[in-house]
Amino acid sequence: MNKLPKLFITDIDGVWTDGGMYYDQTGNEWKKFNTSDSAGVLFLRYLDIPFAIITSEKTEIVRRRAKKLKVEYLYDGISDKLSVAEQLCSELGVTLNETAFIGDDLNDIPLLRKVGFPAVPANAPDYVKKYSSLKLTKKGGEGAFREFVEVILNQNNLMEDVLNKHFDYLEEQKNR
Repeated sequence: MNKLPKLFITDIDGVWTDGGMYYDQTGNEWKKFNTSDSAGVLFLRYLDIPFAIITSEKTEIVRRRAKKLKVEYLYDGISDKLSVAEQLCSELGVTLNETAFIGDDLNDIPLLRKVGFPAVPANAPDYVKKYSSLKLTKKGGEGAFREFVEVILNQNNLMEDVLNKHFDYLEEQKNR
């Protein structure tokens, strides 16, 4: 699998979060994101690889996280992730075979079955794991998305390049 995907797609709940939905007595909903996943987005940006979130949840929480990370492609409230991914691939001129996707549950299986680079967090059910070609060690909410990106970059000998781009960026910021 030493080929670099041209598009990365991720689910949110169970990948970027532990899958828990927390509610307080006044009806507020809470989600805990692992901030280390944002480095995966940064690495993709350094390589000019498009990145999308496709999630069945439709919450302001996810929209706020996507806005903070400047996610260009956010599709929330989606039950048919495969159709949305096919449409996005068409718009970007890439194929599903050139696409990486990480998901963790039943509604992710159709897309996991079609992409060229399918992955699941370590705590995904076994019947979902069987559609993954990458064996991740991180659970959802523990940096699974970052690990997903890093594994593919390492397989393509690009991790050092990405780190150098990051160090160059930090140097530019310091000299401003």
